[in-house]
Amino acid sequence: MAVKPKRNQPETARRARNKKFQADLAPAEDRALRALKEDLQLRSNTDFLADAVALFRWAVSERRLGHRIISETLSGERKVLVFPRLERVAPETNLPRVEIAWTESELASLAELVSSPDPQLPTKALIRAVRD
Repeated sequence: MAVKPKRNQPETARRARNKKFQADLAPAEDRALRALKEDLQLRSNTDFLADAVALFRWAVSERRLGHRIISETLSGERKVLVFPRLERVAPETNLPRVEIAWTESELASLAELVSSPDPQLPTKALIRAVRD
């Protein structure tokens, strides 16, 4: 004998429904999404999103444990993933950083570029200063 749920049960006791998700993507992001779906041989956005959520869930759990996420080449070269949103869940640790040995004239030039009254940022000069 099957037991039927009562009509006035709370929503949580009723059968869960799938949730809809809609995203407004810029054209470049849409192209990137379509290319990734093709590379992964995924037919639907639902499959793509489910896989992306699973990957992000794993990454969040690893960072919460204080683990670093590393890409390693066949030759052993390693790169650490530094993803600002993931760092929000990481325990208090020292993040990887880069030391830049700026000269006094480079610092003065940078300060002048970023503190102008009407900055047109980023300027070509600022881009060059940061890249060099």
